[in-house]
Amino acid sequence: MPATIEVAELTGLKASKTERIITNRVRLFTSDLATDQSTPQITYPVPIPSAGFKYSYWKHVCLKISSTFTKVDNIRHYCDGTIGWNFGTAGELRRGNRDSGDDGVGVDSANGHTDDYDQATGTEGDTGDTIESSHAFYSGQSTPVVDIEGDVVGTPMMVDSAGETVAGYSKAVVVQVKVDTNATSGVQTAETLTFKYDVID
Repeated sequence: MPATIEVAELTGLKASKTERIITNRVRLFTSDLATDQSTPQITYPVPIPSAGFKYSYWKHVCLKISSTFTKVDNIRHYCDGTIGWNFGTAGELRRGNRDSGDDGVGVDSANGHTDDYDQATGTEGDTGDTIESSHAFYSGQSTPVVDIEGDVVGTPMMVDSAGETVAGYSKAVVVQVKVDTNATSGVQTAETLTFKYDVID
């Protein structure tokens, strides 16, 4: 049986992560929630700030690989180059970035990864802590975050180059919303983010 590959989001404590298989959407909140809400989140939305910026709590998004396979590698992630959400002038959908090597963060030890998962933190209902200040895998880098609009099919993010040879999670993309004072409130239009990878069955 060939590899079974699903997309998962991970939230919660490092020692007891909550897994949610993504079948439709990832929503970003000002809380560490694992939920696919079909209606707008009214308890923990990302507010528009009167000054400075507000942030969602970050989420780890990865591949969950199971069944029988030899290797899944060259795991990359990209968008179409335009995220049509109105974050305001300096707002963005951002992701964790490393100065060298894979930009993805290990979230288990099934394939010899170091588990560098970091639970999202912040002030619930107000703002998340930023990736660059609080996610230990990225915070020491010279460019700890980038706008995900720069990850396109021709130059995707390299999530996991060496790849996976036993069942478990791939390295993860860590995503977060940054909102500026002149953002527009309300539900934003759905956007598609894509993983691509090579499989040896």
